Amino acid sequence: MSEYQAFVVELIGSVAHVQINRPEKINAMNAAFWTEIIDIFRWVDDTDAVRAVVLSGAGKHFSSGIDLMMLASVANDFGKDVGRNARLLRRKILELQASFNAVDTCRKPVLAAIQGYCIGGAIDLISACDMRYAAEDAQFSIKEIDIGMAADVGTLQRLPRIIGDGMLRELAYTGRQFGAEEARSIGLVNRVYPDQESLLAGVLDIAREIAAKSPIAVTGTKAMISYMRDHTVNDGLEYVATWNAAMLQSNDLRVAIAAHMSKQKPEFVD
Repeated sequence: MSEYQAFVVELIGSVAHVQINRPEKINAMNAAFWTEIIDIFRWVDDTDAVRAVVLSGAGKHFSSGIDLMMLASVANDFGKDVGRNARLLRRKILELQASFNAVDTCRKPVLAAIQGYCIGGAIDLISACDMRYAAEDAQFSIKEIDIGMAADVGTLQRLPRIIGDGMLRELAYTGRQFGAEEARSIGLVNRVYPDQESLLAGVLDIAREIAAKSPIAVTGTKAMISYMRDHTVNDGLEYVATWNAAMLQSNDLRVAIAAHMSKQKPEFVD
């Protein structure tokens, strides 16, 4: 693993703990953040020893979203031609989208542990994760509407499938802040913990439980669920039949069945 400016990455057993590490800036997403997150999740994908990921933020808050200084720096590159400015902006937006696509398409499950502020771009980030968990003090807001723009890094595309169309529209149109219990009630987070310490401990426990399962089975399960976002039931059934035609030949299946029959805990190779 490399040293990062915006993150600290630690391998805890089979779980990678990826922590945004700019607490003095409320973990705002600066230029280094956007490039480093791609490198980190490429490492996660390529490292068989990593079976699950916990994504958290250092300090009192998960993240305040995109660093506005970084946005201002993009405007400095504008010229007088509207067409060329639009091309520049579109290229930058696609680059930012690629950063969170790396989280979404990661073959390993990604669990977000959220405390304090989770605002703007941070909502885009957690939308790309498999599951989300919050401390009681968590505060969420799709804030882009209040700075005169539409969210463009994944919130409006991914959240309808997580919390439903109508609730997303309310939150995106108003930009209002909402807390952990409401986030749980609308399905944004799976569980609420009393504080940050119990949050991180609880989410790491869930990640360890996932990491103890067959990595072949976990990867296949994530691939099937992700595939179904954009396909019909029949498409999904056809795809899983083709997938499992290969994957059911894995030794993991024999290990799991033998452990189940002998009432032992299975151990799977990476």
